[in-house]
Amino acid sequence: MNTDLVFEQLEKSYVPLSSDCKEAFLQHAKLAFYKKGDVVVREGQFSKKAFLIIEGCGRAYYLKDGKDISDWFTFEYQFMAPIVSFFSEKPSPHYVEFLEDATVLEFTKNQMNRLTQAHHEFERFIREVVTETLLGLCERLNAIQFNRAEDRYRHLLTLYPNITNRIALTHIASYLGITLETLSRIRNPKHRI
Repeated sequence: MNTDLVFEQLEKSYVPLSSDCKEAFLQHAKLAFYKKGDVVVREGQFSKKAFLIIEGCGRAYYLKDGKDISDWFTFEYQFMAPIVSFFSEKPSPHYVEFLEDATVLEFTKNQMNRLTQAHHEFERFIREVVTETLLGLCERLNAIQFNRAEDRYRHLLTLYPNITNRIALTHIASYLGITLETLSRIRNPKHRI
């Protein structure tokens, strides 16, 4: 793993970190590997682990009346965590799984808290990560309430141009709040009735 590249990518999206802070983060984080399909958190479990994805992708989803509904996707140089359980003392309403073989830096909430207390810039860094997550969830909710399915799909493609090569269409459809048939019509407009 090229740690210089990892921090370069993170600093593009968030804030610069001092060399001391980077070193402390690497000392606290654990390099881990997961296989495609590995579920790291199940509904009802408590989890205080977060994952910085270096390679691969993952998703959070929940089951409603036996139906699998994707709530968010996470790709390289993004953080993935069972948000409710990670930040509160509540069990996760989500499942969290890897959709590809993944290389991650894994850390706990206690480790994050120690880093934020020791390094002010890491506290700012985490605040930006959380803000980005919150804004993304608000944007998604707003899109589902007010945007047409075609517009939601196009917007997803602007965020992640190669998402259809990496994520199953059934997961994309559930994330967009539409059926797989509707997604197929959107993707192939010449086949519309």
